[in-house]
Amino acid sequence: MSVNPTERLQQLETEYRKRIQAIDRDLSQPAEADFAEQVTQKENTDVLRSLKLEAEIEHRLVNAALDRAAKGKYGECVRCGEAVEAARLEAIPQAEKCVRCANAA
Repeated sequence: MSVNPTERLQQLETEYRKRIQAIDRDLSQPAEADFAEQVTQKENTDVLRSLKLEAEIEHRLVNAALDRAAKGKYGECVRCGEAVEAARLEAIPQAEKCVRCANAA
């Protein structure tokens, strides 16, 4: 049984929101006193910031897809207006462009 697209998008929205919150918690940890530990912590902070940025981008895409769904435009390419391929939406529910337009960008 397949989950409807809106339910899947809502699951993704929750997942990305929780991921961002968890990363924010990790980033708010106080700095280590030991210099060697500070170096490792700095490297970890850089990785966490990259992961957070990626999660924020995906979260925005998911919210945009939910907005399109609410407007009855889900599955419609935002560039050309044609239908986004079902297989693409199955793999990437927040996809906003058809394959042709996504490859042209």
